[in-house]
Amino acid sequence: MKKVVVTGGSGFIGSNLVKHLLKKKYFVINIDKVSYSANPYNIKDLKNKKKYVFIKTDINNKKKITQILNKYKPEGIFNLAAETHVDRSIDSPKDFINSNILGVYNLLESILIYKKKYKRKIKLIHISTDEVYGDVVKGRSDEKHPYKPSSPYSASKASADHLIKAYIRTYKFPAIVSNCCNNYGPNQFPEKLIPKLIFNIINNKNLPIYGKGKNSREWIHVQDHCEALLLIFLKGTLGETYNVGSNQNINNIDLTKKLLKIIKKSSFKVGKKVKIKFVKDRPGHDLRYALNSKKINKKLKWKSNILLKDGLLQTFNWYLSNQKFFTNISKKLFSKRLGLNI
Repeated sequence: MKKVVVTGGSGFIGSNLVKHLLKKKYFVINIDKVSYSANPYNIKDLKNKKKYVFIKTDINNKKKITQILNKYKPEGIFNLAAETHVDRSIDSPKDFINSNILGVYNLLESILIYKKKYKRKIKLIHISTDEVYGDVVKGRSDEKHPYKPSSPYSASKASADHLIKAYIRTYKFPAIVSNCCNNYGPNQFPEKLIPKLIFNIINNKNLPIYGKGKNSREWIHVQDHCEALLLIFLKGTLGETYNVGSNQNINNIDLTKKLLKIIKKSSFKVGKKVKIKFVKDRPGHDLRYALNSKKINKKLKWKSNILLKDGLLQTFNWYLSNQKFFTNISKKLFSKRLGLNI
């Protein structure tokens, strides 16, 4: 039986990946410190799964992580444990340095200790972001694109990427880095754009859009991302980096209009009269992210399958059918605007 660890497995991408791996008959060890964004609703159906174990701990706890590796002897680790919200990183960079840099360092050291003791094969799949490349005004950033992070969040992720690549070269460390575009789908914490807009539509509140809404992002459904991560684990080359994108770019104002269009065409009784409200822009807000994903398309024969229009409808329906997801979270954690305290 193949055993794998998912760090941050109670968060958005992590919980979706855990469920995907369980469907593929893996034994999954979910390691999560259960921060504000780790909604218990995300893993409520997994408690009685025979091939699933949840362990509450921080990846900064090197002793505990080493004990877990020694006990379960997994073949792979998917590292999704991270602070991810740019606005929060502007207000409190220290939390991002602790989780995204020091946490990765301690995870790397734990794996080295484990490898030295047991001489077993293990590989780390580290999930990073397209934001490390910074503004991409024209074209698309491939894996050789220079890093130009703009926020404390993206700088912390860039630091982790560089640290892992240094370990790969210095220690022959068995790792692969993936850089993915913006994810959306079920279980996403409502501080992020799409679930925030959906929450506001459901509750008949205005839709806050930064600046003039011209900032463009590439969006991928979380299910497509999970399938890519498993393929990278199975067939990716150690030491390599893979961009994971959909080639589906859209600016924030047009994305918002797509969600409003879904409501207008539906029989839903919510959100018919909500309006877009432009608000003060985020400091250092990158205009555009766009990935060149030809490497993973060609080398691993992967491509995203879910069109944005279909994925948005599916996501909207999920939140409408799972409104307890929102009630499991204190509104104080996502209702107040962050990132302006400078």
